[in-house]
Amino acid sequence: MKEFLSEKGVDFSEKNVQDDVAARKELMKMGIMAVPVVKIGEETVVGFDKEKIESLLG
Repeated sequence: MKEFLSEKGVDFSEKNVQDDVAARKELMKMGIMAVPVVKIGEETVVGFDKEKIESLLG
């Protein structure tokens, strides 16, 4: 995922839910129990859905 976003020139912040308790709680609050999760604007993409991510990036 990092490589894909970097290749697209997208600025992003990475949160590791294994090491970051706050990030893990944030996902759990959203009802998400899987990774990766990408939030683009108001949209949340669970899993590596390349087509969906590309369409949201424009």
